[in-house]
Amino acid sequence: MMKKILLVASLAGASFCANAQVSKSTDDLQKSLTISGKDTVCWVHSGVFTVGINEGFLHNWAAGGEIAALAVNSVFHGNLTHYHHNLVWSNNLDVAYGLNYAYSNGFVPRKTEDRVDFTSNFGTRIKNSKDFYFAGLFNVKSQFTKGYDYSMNGWERNPTSDLFSPTYLTLAAGIKYDKNDVFNLFFSPLAARDIMASSRYTSLSAAGAFGIDSGKNSKFQLGAYFSGRVKKKINKNLLFTTRLDLYSNYLAKDTKDASGLTVKRDNPGNVQIFWDNLFVLKAYKNLSLTFGLTLAYDNNFPYSSTYVDKVSGLVVNKDQPGGNLGWVQLNQVFTFGIAYKF
Repeated sequence: MMKKILLVASLAGASFCANAQVSKSTDDLQKSLTISGKDTVCWVHSGVFTVGINEGFLHNWAAGGEIAALAVNSVFHGNLTHYHHNLVWSNNLDVAYGLNYAYSNGFVPRKTEDRVDFTSNFGTRIKNSKDFYFAGLFNVKSQFTKGYDYSMNGWERNPTSDLFSPTYLTLAAGIKYDKNDVFNLFFSPLAARDIMASSRYTSLSAAGAFGIDSGKNSKFQLGAYFSGRVKKKINKNLLFTTRLDLYSNYLAKDTKDASGLTVKRDNPGNVQIFWDNLFVLKAYKNLSLTFGLTLAYDNNFPYSSTYVDKVSGLVVNKDQPGGNLGWVQLNQVFTFGIAYKF
């Protein structure tokens, strides 16, 4: 639904341009502004939606394997930007969702990807500057459905996440460098962030999941924030987009569990990292190859002083592997399917 709203809004807004030389295409807009240097009042949009299906079937196969399996993956990246002389309002929506169905578990769908990420950035151009703005930014990161650790006994009774749990809200003010949706950077020395988790599952709040203190459902942070985005057409058939987010929490400190013991060590130097990459290669007409790679590091997540043992299903008061430094999270997807760019 969200992508439909974004597409309709962008198509409607793109029809309004005060400068006849400016097209609704982001690429044409960049060329026009670069050559003429004129101000403009215009909506522009860009985006790509991909969906792919992988299927496999075996019968009496001597080497063995999954009898039948089906995987579905979809990714949407969209941008809607409004230029109004010295003002720019940019909105980015990134959505990804994937499911895997296998005969061995009765074709009960298992989630392989689940992410919704929306950023809205409003800025006013700094006097005598072409591409620098004073700007404010709002970002929300979350997910649509429950998540599980499928290697755990009784995993269906112990979700590791839930609908909009966790949700990360970031509100920041700073300086933005904007190059017409092709290359932009944002830095804020003062960015507020709130991490929220559902209270539906007491095991999550009791364990202090997602960096939230044990027994609570939210965590306030205040720190420095950097976000950079690049969109590059390597050639007419290959599109590459990348995004890097960094966050340092000024309020980071040691925390204690319910017994009063220190369970982890944290400090502002433990920078939270989110790096997202997407390659879309056009194979034939709307057929494409999509490769996505996301790396994340957060000293607070998924570290916890208590966790559910995968064998016994009991809550154990022991540090998870990775210790005080947590670990790098990796998400990689390769899909052959249909791609639609606009």
